[in-house]
Amino acid sequence: MSYFEEQNCVCLRVNSHNKNSMEKLLNFIQAHTRRMTVDKLNHTTTVMLVGIPNVGKSAIATNLHQIGRIKAVEKGKLKHAVVSSVPGETKDINSFKIASHPNIYVLDTPGILAPKYLDVEKSSKLALTGVIKDSLLNGYEIAQCFLAILNSGDKYKSWMNLMTFVDKSSARHKESLLNRSDVSKRRKQFPTDHTQDFIVRDVRRALYDSISSFKGNLGSEKDMIRLIETQFLALHEAFRIPLESGEDGCSRVALKLLNLYRIGRLGHYTLDSVPRVPHGPID
Repeated sequence: MSYFEEQNCVCLRVNSHNKNSMEKLLNFIQAHTRRMTVDKLNHTTTVMLVGIPNVGKSAIATNLHQIGRIKAVEKGKLKHAVVSSVPGETKDINSFKIASHPNIYVLDTPGILAPKYLDVEKSSKLALTGVIKDSLLNGYEIAQCFLAILNSGDKYKSWMNLMTFVDKSSARHKESLLNRSDVSKRRKQFPTDHTQDFIVRDVRRALYDSISSFKGNLGSEKDMIRLIETQFLALHEAFRIPLESGEDGCSRVALKLLNLYRIGRLGHYTLDSVPRVPHGPID
């Protein structure tokens, strides 16, 4: 935002999934349109949504269309843009009417990016924010990016109570799973489902312990790499993945860690300003 404000662009912060935010954006667009078309009758304005993939352009188009039609008391079938958490879902330009008197249409467009990103650091940050698909990169590198952000901030401090907290209900849950006669069902629910509360707690505890006990300088790239390698060893245990599984085990740890980050189980992060991401060896 600060960059565009410095360029004297008109800026407005919006949340594509918040109705009040979308109404604010629609009023903003209508007000600017009326100022530009004050002397023009039957004028039609087109607004184009342009940006990198997977930042909510289609959600904005759909919500503006629905709110605008309701406010104008217009009848007819509502249109819906395809919304997905996977980048690259929008492949065509689609038009949505969002207001009348004057008529305003919004164009939902596919995301745009530079054709190539040779910089691993930039690519990892783009993947972490969901702009490009994880399959284009090494999952370990994306996980390194997340851990560098976590290690450089204070979010982990909210997990301090986990160091002394004994989760009795979690222990009972483990015991009940182990006592089940259906072994296949037990395997499905206990070792592999990393979203279970007691596993998430173990992950948070491992990350908190590794950061709080680290004696190095987090401003040093070498020290950051050393900490991240230590964290991956601890996360193997937290996720119940044997250390002997080698590189495949690191990939599985990275995949599970990124999943917990993306579903919000490790907190919510603003990636406006992120530290330089170190890239160390997998083993």
